[in-house]
Amino acid sequence: MTQIRPQPLTDAGFAAFGDVLDCSGTPDVMINQNMCGRFHDRARLDFGGGLSGLSLFDATPRSFPYTLDLMERHPLGSQAFVPMHQHPFLVIVADDVGGVPGQPQAFITAAGQAINIHRNTWHGVLTPLHAPGLFAVIDRIGPEPNLEEHRFDKPFIIAP
Repeated sequence: MTQIRPQPLTDAGFAAFGDVLDCSGTPDVMINQNMCGRFHDRARLDFGGGLSGLSLFDATPRSFPYTLDLMERHPLGSQAFVPMHQHPFLVIVADDVGGVPGQPQAFITAAGQAINIHRNTWHGVLTPLHAPGLFAVIDRIGPEPNLEEHRFDKPFIIAP
């Protein structure tokens, strides 16, 4: 098995796969009697003609070493994961190589970070590292199938 070490989640490192959602930098505008900074339009949400939906996920926390044997993608829309806690979570993504995931890359979020995975990007399943595993997920809602899965013949090991 190939071992992968997660890197800190940064805008530059994750740009090919999606958007890092956080409150870094200066707010675009101050609102609510100047008591709230709005960090405006941080994600490239793409619902491909479907409707946007907000769902809540309650995922079982995982631990290291983590065995990666499955990746998925959503060809019809982006998918944003917003933790409802301040714990880091594991994000695994890969480039597409001939219709299957290439070499996976792993990232660890910092407290206060969320992600938006771009349409048709291979990614691992939701992987909280601490309880609770509560997330708000913003993605495409529609009648068409929007999930492709790939199982690896040889799993990868994500080690801390």
